[in-house]
Amino acid sequence: MDEVRPRLEAFAAEMLGSLKRRDQRAKGELYVRGLMLDGKRKSMQPMAGRLGVDH
Repeated sequence: MDEVRPRLEAFAAEMLGSLKRRDQRAKGELYVRGLMLDGKRKSMQPMAGRLGVDH
């Protein structure tokens, strides 16, 4: 993950840059990170658990 992190952050910045609110961009970045993690279920609750954040 560390070797792709810069590319992932650049991708997220490009895709989420048009969102006006900072909290929306932050949640979008978490969502993209959650999609990249191991785990069968890619819905919000399982991803939030793997990321250690409250959904």
